[in-house]
Amino acid sequence: MLLGAALAAAPAGARGYIGRTLDAPVPGGVAVVPLGTGGQAPRASYEGRRVLVVRDSDGAWIALVGIPLGTRPGRQSLQVQGGPAAAFEVRAKQYAAQHITLKNRRQVTPDPDDLKRIERELDLQMAAYRTYRDGVVPSNVVLDRPVGGRLSSPFGLRRFFNGEERNPHSGLDFAVPAGTPVKAPAAGRVTLVGDYFFNGRTVFIDHGQGFISMFCHLSVIGVKVGDEVARGAVVGKVGATGRATGPHLHWNVSLNDARVDPAIFIGAARRP
Repeated sequence: MLLGAALAAAPAGARGYIGRTLDAPVPGGVAVVPLGTGGQAPRASYEGRRVLVVRDSDGAWIALVGIPLGTRPGRQSLQVQGGPAAAFEVRAKQYAAQHITLKNRRQVTPDPDDLKRIERELDLQMAAYRTYRDGVVPSNVVLDRPVGGRLSSPFGLRRFFNGEERNPHSGLDFAVPAGTPVKAPAAGRVTLVGDYFFNGRTVFIDHGQGFISMFCHLSVIGVKVGDEVARGAVVGKVGATGRATGPHLHWNVSLNDARVDPAIFIGAARRP
């Protein structure tokens, strides 16, 4: 069956478990786009980047598309190899602001040597976010919480450090004590570890097909690059390294090189 015919044959409103659970098509969210029921996984891309494709519980192929935080609301298009483009609609969402006071002025306005270090570290981390392991099916896309405890700073906050606006909050924070074990929310491969100016001690885990977790401000890193980690394996411990005002876990989730709200994957997101 051709992809277009398969899409046309799908019952209106029919959705599998992943689609019902993760679809949140807002800036900084996830669009779950149906791709038919053929025998092989379709190949799809969004804004020039491959996207994650898996089967849902109803047998249909779906694309999990990360929507960059700066995306304007409106119609978007997913390119599908061998078939017509698949459209989806991005809805509007407003994010709150957060004001933080830091005693270390260099963490607000880095000096020239700091800026060189930050640039080097950013290049390494951006390369890790852009990893795409083709043919690797994530162990789970509805994720486990990496730690227990209270959610503190949510994703998408407009952040002001000592009154100066900086990049929005790209992850989700958990208010937990220093030394709390951090567990992999899905199986994956460790692709980057380091101790960085802003993020402190950091671990990247590649879950497959551009689906990436990043944990930072750790006190201890318990893995090395190349390690294959099981779902639930301890990868480090919570700390306050880098630009942090106290112990907490900062967790980023990235799809197709777009940082998206981790709360979506653990059933904790506020729907617009």
